[in-house]
Amino acid sequence: MSTYPPYGPAPIPPGYLPPAYAAPPPRVRPITLVLVLIFGLLAGFAAYRFVFDRGSPAVDPRPVTPRGDLAGDEKSTIDLFRKASPSVVFITTRGLARDFTTRNVFEVPQGAGSGFIWDNAGHVVTNYHVIREASSAQVTLNEHSTFPAELVGAAPEYDLAVLRIKTEASRLPPIAIGTSHDLQVGQKVFAIGNPFGLDQSLTTGVVSALGRTIQGIEGNEIEEVIQTDAAINPGNSGGPLLDSAGRLIGVNTAIFSPSGSNAGIGFAVPVDTVNRTVPQLIRNGRLVRPRLPVTINEQLSDRLPRERLGVEGVLLLGVERPAAEAGLRPSRRTAGGQIIWGDVIQAVDGKPVRSVPELYRVLENYRAGDTVTLTVFRDGHQEDVKVQLVPGPYR
Repeated sequence: MSTYPPYGPAPIPPGYLPPAYAAPPPRVRPITLVLVLIFGLLAGFAAYRFVFDRGSPAVDPRPVTPRGDLAGDEKSTIDLFRKASPSVVFITTRGLARDFTTRNVFEVPQGAGSGFIWDNAGHVVTNYHVIREASSAQVTLNEHSTFPAELVGAAPEYDLAVLRIKTEASRLPPIAIGTSHDLQVGQKVFAIGNPFGLDQSLTTGVVSALGRTIQGIEGNEIEEVIQTDAAINPGNSGGPLLDSAGRLIGVNTAIFSPSGSNAGIGFAVPVDTVNRTVPQLIRNGRLVRPRLPVTINEQLSDRLPRERLGVEGVLLLGVERPAAEAGLRPSRRTAGGQIIWGDVIQAVDGKPVRSVPELYRVLENYRAGDTVTLTVFRDGHQEDVKVQLVPGPYR
């Protein structure tokens, strides 16, 4: 008989312990888990700031650096604009159009430009081409009030016009007037206007050249024009060109630009011309030119002195009573047919005159009623004769 039961429990090996009696795993305290979680979050946040959010302006605004005081030239420019801009105006014009279906005539917007207040009587100076062919015009002041304007007078030969608006004198600060005969290339200049309809714009530059000649709106030549590199664009026309003292030295009138916009070459009618012309337009509605009370001919008066007398100047063919009383001598023919040449004007108040156009240019600087000293060539030598200018066209 076998001693090993075939169906009984298997024998237990020495040292064996059942699973129920195995040693339990070590326990982790809750405080340790909390600390690990906190340090992990802090480390992740620090890594994010370091990698993704270092010095971001949206999160960390930078400290503001103190500005300090403005530079002297900045203060001067700011003060200049503050004082001059109330005298600058915005001008809009309307023209007539016809409805071809109804044949009715109505007004449509035509153009815009700039201008400036001449006096507290409401006179406003601008370019002639700003209001040319306009049926009506409106003037908008610096404080944005708008008034209808009437045309007082125009001088197309200088591209100048005077309008007038009616309002209180206290709202009309006249612009300060300077001079242009003593300008120098390199002087600072400032232009205020309404380029492209943007009101009260300031640009700066220098006097680039003096004594330029440009073609006016009527096809005539405008002389002694100021050239500047201050930005002048469409809409600046008629606005003031100022010196560093804030005084008017010119009226911005044209630009030289293939594109039609500023190219660094702008032109302004000199204020000396403006200051002679505007009072006449206000008083007479037109320009009254001064002239000598003499008869000259643009072809003969230039050519004959050189050909017959060997000198340059303007030969007098005839003289009117005031000039005759002053002592001027005309050319004349004797009973025997001999020609006796008259006086040849060679200078006006010391300014040389070699041709009829030069004589006209010199006389532009005077007004009717002024007395000038003519240096004339007579009988082989020069003499001085004082003559009073009279009003009237001389061309």
